[in-house]
Amino acid sequence: MANKKKNFNPKQVIETLDLWKSLTKEEQLFLESNIEFITYKKNSIIYSDGEEPSKLLGVLSGFVKINREGVGVRSQIVRIIKPNELFGYRAMFAGEKYITTAYAAEPCVIFAIPKEVITKLLSENAKLAFEFIRFLSIDLGISDTRSIILTQKHLRGRLAETILHIKDNYGTLEDGVTLVLNLSREDLASLSNMTTSNAIRTLSQFSSDGLVRVTGRSIKILDLELLKRIAKYE
Repeated sequence: MANKKKNFNPKQVIETLDLWKSLTKEEQLFLESNIEFITYKKNSIIYSDGEEPSKLLGVLSGFVKINREGVGVRSQIVRIIKPNELFGYRAMFAGEKYITTAYAAEPCVIFAIPKEVITKLLSENAKLAFEFIRFLSIDLGISDTRSIILTQKHLRGRLAETILHIKDNYGTLEDGVTLVLNLSREDLASLSNMTTSNAIRTLSQFSSDGLVRVTGRSIKILDLELLKRIAKYE
């Protein structure tokens, strides 16, 4: 379920995303006047596979899961979007329909910018266009690296890399070692490109070996260096 909201400040979007730093004052005002905020409950669908994109989307608060259907009924989490990150842009810029589905991993607030607004800004501001190219290039590099890891590494290496990926990209609690993201075993398996049973078994091995401490969905890293070695060599 989604609800459109007007009590959020569009300046938050501009001030927290480096992409917009090259905008002129006039362009900033134009962008601010065209930002829409939408709240979603946990597990709500933000967009579906096959839909036509009409807006550039970003996360103001909460986390968003991007899923892609695989063979049969299996789907895989290809990305998790955190606050101040954009998503859904590939299909929009390519002029194609979405090939993924986006879900609210928890209650979240999404900001949406109409496609024509982004197109106008990019066509009139060369610096902004360059920043988008740079942003997309970095994003593509991350995606390529993850793809290699999840198809060529053994199970322990995949899960170790996923735990480190979550730590480095989504953060930890104040203790610096407990992951902020509390994923279900199914989601952890999907993000690691393995079956749920393999993820449960491998996570249990990590716990027995003293690499992590697992409490429900919470994962606390106990031996960071060993996890790094497993992620690199196994």
